[in-house]
Amino acid sequence: MTAGLVPQEPLVPVPGIRLASIAAGIKKSGKADLLLMEMAADSKVAAVFTTNQFAAAPVLLCKAFLQQAPARYLLVNSGNANCGLGDAGLQAARRCCYAVANATGVDIEQVLPFSTGVIAEPLPDQCIVDAIPDLVNGLEADNWSAAAEAILTTDTVTKGCSKVIEIDGVSVTLTGIAKGSGMIRPDMATMLSYIATDAAIDPALLQQGLEQVVQRSFNCITVDGDMSTNDACLLIATGAAGNPLLADADTDSWQCFLAALEVICKTLAQSIVRDGEGATKFITIDVRGARSNEDARAVASAVAHSPLVKTAFFASDANWGRILSAVGYAPIGDFDIGRVEVFLGDVCIVRQGARADEYEDAAGAEVMAQTDITVTIDLNDGDQSIQYWTCDLSYEYVRINAEYRT
Repeated sequence: MTAGLVPQEPLVPVPGIRLASIAAGIKKSGKADLLLMEMAADSKVAAVFTTNQFAAAPVLLCKAFLQQAPARYLLVNSGNANCGLGDAGLQAARRCCYAVANATGVDIEQVLPFSTGVIAEPLPDQCIVDAIPDLVNGLEADNWSAAAEAILTTDTVTKGCSKVIEIDGVSVTLTGIAKGSGMIRPDMATMLSYIATDAAIDPALLQQGLEQVVQRSFNCITVDGDMSTNDACLLIATGAAGNPLLADADTDSWQCFLAALEVICKTLAQSIVRDGEGATKFITIDVRGARSNEDARAVASAVAHSPLVKTAFFASDANWGRILSAVGYAPIGDFDIGRVEVFLGDVCIVRQGARADEYEDAAGAEVMAQTDITVTIDLNDGDQSIQYWTCDLSYEYVRINAEYRT
């Protein structure tokens, strides 16, 4: 079940990146569940991770390894989160990284591990170790779609996006994949995402750009308000395009790249929401007229996370009082409710803090019956704005999560 998600377009290989995937036996379904990504020597890597205090073993290792050596390989398993296992989880992740290092001739710190799936179940690391030789032998540049398949858990479709742009007269490719369907909320959004480009980019600027774009994409989505222990988003720059090094944020060249990266990240982020567990509606929360970006984010988050708002959307019920209530409890400073305007699509439901004189329930119900819905909230209290994306909350969401381990 997806909310208006269109089929993924073919993904464009990124020079300097090779991938391989396999069914290692982690998932009971027998589907592909292990991915190996190889990065060209001298590739630069930027990363952001979950802020959950119970971060999974692979997250802890990734953070440490990124400080110790230049990354050459990513090893991603689905079906098991390798989380909540203490030292045993760390040792299992290390054994998997060592197997890759031993098979490829790199240092263990150059192999970054990632996991997604059930929390607090021992990682079946031996089946991962046994699969490494076949993965190494299967590395190919044009395996992005298969890679997107291997990282899925409760997702119903793969999520990927490519863009080819020109920077300083040089053709540059960006391709990204992501997984995520449930346990989705900002800081960061609960998912794994890997984006690669062949552009040559200064490492500090690469990290700055990723953090900036994540704030406007992966940190603006929610399915159920639950934060995972395993989130990670990586941006890899191989430098294979041969463009002049991007090292200055105040250049048209960097802004061109940043715009393309934002398209990739927003496309992937919105695809996660559209494929939210049990989702039937895709909802944009557009907050305007806030005093600060923080206030705009707080209002959008309150509405997007509200179970009452989300169930009203599932029922196609124009119960707009729930939206107004969520705006009112957003943790921001005092604002003049007499200035607030709220729209469902193009239909004004609230003006000057009260029901709009011209509003009729039939008009609101017509908007609520659509698959894609925009809720515009104008506080008329400043010049800051933000967009959040969320989905409805359905019976199917409860079933999927009630039966998750069975």
